[in-house]
Amino acid sequence: MFDIERWQEIFDTIRKNKLRTFLTGLSVASGIFILVILLGFGQGMRNGIEQEFQQDASTSIEVWPGVTSKEYRGMNPGRRIQLVNENYESSSTLLKELIEHKSSRMFVRGVTVNYGKESLVYSIQGVSHKYQFIENASMIEGRFLNYYDQNSTAKVAVIGKKIRTDVFNTVDTPLGEYIEVSGIPFKIIGVFKDHRDREEERIYIPITTAQKVFNGGNRINTMFFTLDPMENFDQAVAQSIGFKENLRSHLQELHTVAPDDTSAINVWSAMEEAKRYYSLTNNIKLFFWFVGICTIIAGVVGVSNIMLIVVKERTREIGIRKALGARPWSIIAMILHEAIFVTAISGFGGLIFSMALLEVVGPHIEIDYVVNPSVNFNVAFTTVIVLILAGTLAGFFPAWRAASVHTIEALRDE
Repeated sequence: MFDIERWQEIFDTIRKNKLRTFLTGLSVASGIFILVILLGFGQGMRNGIEQEFQQDASTSIEVWPGVTSKEYRGMNPGRRIQLVNENYESSSTLLKELIEHKSSRMFVRGVTVNYGKESLVYSIQGVSHKYQFIENASMIEGRFLNYYDQNSTAKVAVIGKKIRTDVFNTVDTPLGEYIEVSGIPFKIIGVFKDHRDREEERIYIPITTAQKVFNGGNRINTMFFTLDPMENFDQAVAQSIGFKENLRSHLQELHTVAPDDTSAINVWSAMEEAKRYYSLTNNIKLFFWFVGICTIIAGVVGVSNIMLIVVKERTREIGIRKALGARPWSIIAMILHEAIFVTAISGFGGLIFSMALLEVVGPHIEIDYVVNPSVNFNVAFTTVIVLILAGTLAGFFPAWRAASVHTIEALRDE
């Protein structure tokens, strides 16, 4: 039941102790504010990592050769491993049940690239027609390489958006234009965009063309695979680890590499890397919770101390109330109302300010691996409710002490 006199009494007490009440409320509000901001940045880090891994296929596996570091079966260490088409085909056949998309890649080096009289300094890579799905490249003009291009060793090229902007800004479209690679004309059939600017500085041609025209033989530099999606993250990680180990073992056997020589065949798994980063962000989030809760506890302790001071200051008043017939629970309610009011107003004030700050500033923050810091409103609201309950508990003990004071002793208090 709403008691106007009780609220008038609370506001009167607050007016008499403005600075004390303000500092108490500030400590509580700052606790909620710090916790929400920290949780927001923790979520922002997770968003940034998710975005980083979503730029390429999340289940991708990348393989590239290295140098042996151990003697094995009479073969000396220090051998440089060279991947070839047969390695790619045998790996694809062995693990075909798990593979969604696949592509090999060859770097075309030692060539000149020209458009008309302009010399271009962009990376040229020979890839398969499935490479678009591995890189998550989106076509903005024309098309990507297809099976026919690869099978017929066609002299066609797909360029990145940045190349289109830098080189072909004087034409309506680069489609149908020709670039010369060491004097050999390649027709531009598509323009792609990528999440990473540096990958938009690439020129893709069919890998069969790269190998045949630029003396690549059957050599490749990298192999890529993406795996079929799984029901949950843990299953996807387990699948990725199993695929990675089987692939490494297969290639080690083909190239006579010791099973424990991890430098000869390098295998990178996006899912494993994601799990590592997610574990890190979870630990950081736990630390943020710890710091925020400690700050809130400090604010609650401040409320308790202030209520103790209030009880001490109002001891004589409490004695008079008891002498006039006030019940112990009415004394407790009087003290608790003030504690709950200060805690609630301060808690919701800190919540609103922190959420507003994240809403306004969050989308504009440009920090590596931090994207749109935000916090779940339900979590933040629940935290404030818990804070209010803690404030109630903090005010209860001083209130109980006040109710327990003997009437005669209270009246004698100076």
